[in-house]
Amino acid sequence: MRRIGFLLILLILQLPAWAKQPLPNIILLMGDDHGWEETGYNGHPYVQTPFLDEMAASGLRLDHFYAHPTCSPTRGSVLTGRHPNRYGIFRPGYSIRPEEVTLAQRLKEAGYATAHFGKWHVGPVKATSPTNPGAMGYDHWLSHDNFFEMDPVLSLNGAPPEKYYGESSEILVDEAIDYIRAQKQSEQPFLTVIWFGSPHEPYSGLTTDLALYRDLPQKYADRQVSLTSNETGQRIKRPLRDVLIERYAEITAMDRAIGKLRHSLQTHGLKQNTLLWYCGDNGIPPSGYRESRFRGLKGKVYENGIRVPGVIEWPAGIPKPRVSTVSAVTSDILPTLCTLAGTEVPSVPLDGIDLMPLIQGKMKTRSTPIAFWNFPVSSGDAAKPYIDPELQKGTTLLAKQSAGLFTRNFRNNHHPGITEKDYRGARAILSGDYKLVIDGGQNSGVELFNLKQDVSESKNLAKANPERVQELSKQLRTWQSSVLNSLMEADYNQAGKPNSPR
Repeated sequence: MRRIGFLLILLILQLPAWAKQPLPNIILLMGDDHGWEETGYNGHPYVQTPFLDEMAASGLRLDHFYAHPTCSPTRGSVLTGRHPNRYGIFRPGYSIRPEEVTLAQRLKEAGYATAHFGKWHVGPVKATSPTNPGAMGYDHWLSHDNFFEMDPVLSLNGAPPEKYYGESSEILVDEAIDYIRAQKQSEQPFLTVIWFGSPHEPYSGLTTDLALYRDLPQKYADRQVSLTSNETGQRIKRPLRDVLIERYAEITAMDRAIGKLRHSLQTHGLKQNTLLWYCGDNGIPPSGYRESRFRGLKGKVYENGIRVPGVIEWPAGIPKPRVSTVSAVTSDILPTLCTLAGTEVPSVPLDGIDLMPLIQGKMKTRSTPIAFWNFPVSSGDAAKPYIDPELQKGTTLLAKQSAGLFTRNFRNNHHPGITEKDYRGARAILSGDYKLVIDGGQNSGVELFNLKQDVSESKNLAKANPERVQELSKQLRTWQSSVLNSLMEADYNQAGKPNSPR
């Protein structure tokens, strides 16, 4: 007996620091249209992000972190650990499907309290929506159907929207801090998701934040960019310099709100065992483009469309700062946090992997490729709606007008059947240092890049490496077939339950 007790003590002593702690609190933060280069720690010459820089200096900096080309697909991937095309979130304005099993649902089963603040954008947030945050596993939510600016209109737990006055990032963080403080009293671990509306256009900023960027070079004033007018909601053209001043002000305000959250965690004795994970939802949009070492923009499968800031701060689990160049993606968040919480992942095909070995410093290479795919949606799609269109109507106001509305409605359709054209659309697969891109741009055909040697994706190696092109093309095609099988509703039975284990 003594020997068994000694062995148990020895085993416990050998466990990593995080495993000896109570279940960690988890906070997921996401910027809206925040590109990889737009942080101080990634060397931006103008943008000031002192608190993200502190997180990167003290935690795990994910230098090769990826999202999907646009926002709704990325948010779906965080919720499910699955590529968004599996359940019909092809682009912004498409909803998730109600039977999808989410991170919040899995963590609730592990004993977590769950809350969502800010941008939702995978369905309406109203009470009657079958895809609102509550239906997807969140006990509490203060959310918006889409993006928002100063003085945002938000819905509390599905109630009619109300206006909240102030800078939007600070509003979300203040509300989240109140929630976290209440959870501390209950001694229940929490999953808190804060999805900011910044720095999505149309841009605006506090006077003090705007003043930080008044000295941007005059050369940017000569270029005109198209974006939304805060006054009319219509498209206008403005000098890039003026636009960048406002965009960078929004990033700094968001960063300051993150700093306020970190300070609150410290004040309430929660910082040590709270995992704080920040990332962007896609790359830089045309209205925010200055210069870049990367190719492409938001919406593209080239690096500037999909590589985003990624950083994890968790003193109990990451006691020393590290920088990782292992490729990781937003779909990895669910399997990683399920492992951390000691709960099983959903028993459906996943596209993300468990990054706990990476967090522990044990993962040197990624075990599976990462695939990206802009599904070829038909503008004349008359397929049967997956959800009653009335339930897909949004309620929260936003500044940008679309089809005469200052709200947004969603859609998701039953896919009529698989044809060869369904395999089309810009797509890419990233395996090790190599990235295969097919139809990434107009008349671009098949492209192969070695990102370690050519991060700008300027040298096409496809003709010189036909064997690698063939190998990656085959992997990509096989993966697409799996995704289309999911899209055809093969993963769930008529009761909405997973059909079989992974």
